[in-house]
Amino acid sequence: MNNTIAVLFMVGSAGFAVGSTPAYASAVGATADAVTFFVSSIFFTSASFLQLVQSQSPAMVATGTVRDDERQRVRLLAWLPHDRNWLAAATQFPGTLFFNGTTFWAITTSASSSQYDRVVWRPDFFGSILFLVASAFAILALGHFFSWRPREDGWRIAWLNMIGSIAFMASAVGAFVIPRTNSAVDLTLADRGTLVGAVCFLVGALLMIPAWRRAASRAAGSSS
Repeated sequence: MNNTIAVLFMVGSAGFAVGSTPAYASAVGATADAVTFFVSSIFFTSASFLQLVQSQSPAMVATGTVRDDERQRVRLLAWLPHDRNWLAAATQFPGTLFFNGTTFWAITTSASSSQYDRVVWRPDFFGSILFLVASAFAILALGHFFSWRPREDGWRIAWLNMIGSIAFMASAVGAFVIPRTNSAVDLTLADRGTLVGAVCFLVGALLMIPAWRRAASRAAGSSS
């Protein structure tokens, strides 16, 4: 499960990084570029859903023991407001759904359209807010928000995701279409924000695999 979540996040992040590259958009055209974002968002949502299920099903977390091969109970619904890891996952998942809507409607909605703000920019903005909140919960789950622990896997991953979320928010602001001029605030900011955010999420997902392996190894060592 851990590797599946990481790979899904990596594929989704890579798709967003590629889609935000001007050379790619010029080569494939606006519609194909929008489709790239939409498909990539599905990978994000799939990974986020599995992460949510995992956060509320402790038995799904690899421990490095023989119990990892046993069938365990999966909880599809839960309410764990005192668990910051669960809060992070529960906040991130609806954020990915907003991005699903954003990227889907962007396929057929022009930035100059009167509907753009309602069906594209607003979901993008709301999704970015939820990503920021989820990243904050993930950092708080490690302890204090303002700390410096660059040698810890969880700290590096959490802050990479926070930087990525900030970049996505910057992208959403840059993509806002000003009604008076029917033009975006800053398309360069929108593209670069998406690219930086996607790269941060990609690196964070890459770090998940060795981090989980080390955590499982430590758990196995302490239980033996």
